[in-house]
Amino acid sequence: MKKLILTVLIVLPFLTFTSCNNDDDNTPISGPSRTFQLNSVSNPDISGTARFVSNDDGSVTIELRLLGTSAGEMHPAHVHYNSAIEGGGIAITLDSVDGSTGESSTTITQLDDNTPVTYQELVTFDGHVNVHFSSTDLFTLVAQGDIGENELTGQDITYPLNEVGASGISGNAIFSERVSGETLVTISLNGTVAGTVHTTHIHDGSVATSPGAIAITLNTVTGSSGLSLTNVDSLDDNTPITYNELLTFDGYLNIHDDMDPMIIVAQGDIGQNYLN
Repeated sequence: MKKLILTVLIVLPFLTFTSCNNDDDNTPISGPSRTFQLNSVSNPDISGTARFVSNDDGSVTIELRLLGTSAGEMHPAHVHYNSAIEGGGIAITLDSVDGSTGESSTTITQLDDNTPVTYQELVTFDGHVNVHFSSTDLFTLVAQGDIGENELTGQDITYPLNEVGASGISGNAIFSERVSGETLVTISLNGTVAGTVHTTHIHDGSVATSPGAIAITLNTVTGSSGLSLTNVDSLDDNTPITYNELLTFDGYLNIHDDMDPMIIVAQGDIGQNYLN
């Protein structure tokens, strides 16, 4: 009987101490989460995700996970304003990604300018994530991805761009819908030459009725890559235009010659003029 009482007296303080430790645990409890893709930029072997986690104390944990990083490297990371194509200032400074693990975890309750921010505001934020090569080379990006309202919905349409004359240049234009209703326009051309740039526009009317006035000026196509990416949310006269409105737009797309902008090297109908 004495041995039983002694055992109880020894065990009870231990149980009480353990229980107090659990009550004092301030680790946030995770709730809903949202994951965004981080794509390769300067190094095709590096890509990953940015996961935003809602915590029960109102804070948000931003977890970066990259594949292809190397031990001994530290990659600064930030949430920036606007889409990746547009670029923008730093909204949130994140903990650097450790190259040995490819991971980073930052818990926040506000932006860098001390503006409070919630989980719901962040998962609809007009921004993007940049992961940089190093603290001494912030201009080189190893991974990048749009977040919030700039995320792509998966809805897109591809328009062929046909060779004009004997330019040897052709390709396609992909219109991709963002959550915000804005459009990512990706021009991909074959036959371009390194060192050249090609001005690109969406014009009013159709190829058959060209020339038409310039409706939207797109970013130039770089000859070395044959690529151009532009975020479109309005016409050149600042009239707002959505992805769905572009799908029925009365227009066509011109790719201009590098040396003589009056010469068209590729073009194609879009919107209501496109015959699938």
